[in-house]
Amino acid sequence: MSLGDKISNKAEDLGGKAKEATGKVTGDEELQAEGKSDQAKAGLKDAVEDVKDAVGEAVDKVKGVFKK
Repeated sequence: MSLGDKISNKAEDLGGKAKEATGKVTGDEELQAEGKSDQAKAGLKDAVEDVKDAVGEAVDKVKGVFKK
């Protein structure tokens, strides 16, 4: 995962936490739910990036085997 992706995902997660907390304090259930949704999206993006990284590493290993 690129550093930019990590930063973007972390920013989305932190923004979601801020929205959730603000929603709790103000009693705004919609804002609270939106914050939880933002956090879930950031977590999903991280998971997808981790899978892409793992697949890339596996492909590189296979290429290395065939070069020998």
